[in-house]
Amino acid sequence: MVMIRIATLDDIPAIQQIAYNTWPSTYGAIISEEQINYMLDLMYSTESLVQQMTKGHQFYLFAKSDSAATKENEIMGFASVSTELDGIFKLNKLYIVPEAQKTGAGKALLTAVKDYAVQNGGKKLILQVNKQNPAIEFYKRQGLSILSENIFELEKGFVMDDFIMGIDL
Repeated sequence: MVMIRIATLDDIPAIQQIAYNTWPSTYGAIISEEQINYMLDLMYSTESLVQQMTKGHQFYLFAKSDSAATKENEIMGFASVSTELDGIFKLNKLYIVPEAQKTGAGKALLTAVKDYAVQNGGKKLILQVNKQNPAIEFYKRQGLSILSENIFELEKGFVMDDFIMGIDL
């Protein structure tokens, strides 16, 4: 059985485990190992995740279980969403462990994020995705389209070369 639930601070280790397990396979052929490690430290340190969760980022967890998915190894993916501007919400993260990909997990998490945005007055959902990330095709199948592109400069000379995608809710 598929279950989506809201994450709590107690779920941070599970979120970190999924991020550290999925980023190398997702981005290994796109960005350097050094940038992967930099980004993981930047976005998935315990301090960063606590700050995100306490400043309005809503995290959802995906599990294949009949239970409350309290064991880290039952959690198969996560997503996070936040308010950007009036009526605009941003999908900040959506990661699924490889063995749960192409099972409907991503679609279920995206649906939870869209529902949350609509319930909170959302009119549009946007996201950033690396221009070389195969997930672009998934997002297109879910109705999102490319709105623009941008290069975001980071510390240490790293960049994020991304598409901005969106969908009206």
